[in-house]
Amino acid sequence: MNAATPQLPTAVRTFTQQLSSTRRGARLARLLTYEQLRTWQTSPDVTDRAEQIVAELASNAALHRRVQGRDFRLTLTHDPAAGLLRIAVTDACGNQLPSPFPVTDFATPPHSESGRGLLIVTALADRWDTEPYPPSGKTVWAECVG
Repeated sequence: MNAATPQLPTAVRTFTQQLSSTRRGARLARLLTYEQLRTWQTSPDVTDRAEQIVAELASNAALHRRVQGRDFRLTLTHDPAAGLLRIAVTDACGNQLPSPFPVTDFATPPHSESGRGLLIVTALADRWDTEPYPPSGKTVWAECVG
C-alpha cells in the first residue's frame, strides 16, 4: 500500500516596498519586481509580463501622478496554488482614475514617446482596474495568471 505524502498548503507571498516618485524609483520598482519574482520562482511568462506592467504603472505613478514629497508603493502578491500574481501600485493622486478598458488611444499622436502605458498593461495583464486609496490616493492593480 502506498501512502500519500501530505502536502502543506502553499502560502500566499507578499512583497511591499515604498519608492520615491522619481524616474529612479520607477526603475527600482521594475528591478525589485524581477528579483522578487525570480526568488519566488514564478514562470518566465509571468515574470516578463509583470516586469513590463510594473514598469508602466510605476512610471505613471512617478512621472504623471506625482505629488511633491509623496512616494508610491509597489505591492506584489503571489498565490502559487492559484497561479496568480497581483501587482498593485498606489500613488497619492486619486483625482484622476484611469479607465480600465482603453481600446485605442486616439489622443496620442502616432510618433509620441509616451501615452500608451495603459494600453500595454491591458495587453499584458489578464485583468486590471483601479480603486480609491483614501484619503486622496488611488491603487492601480493588474493580475497575471500563469
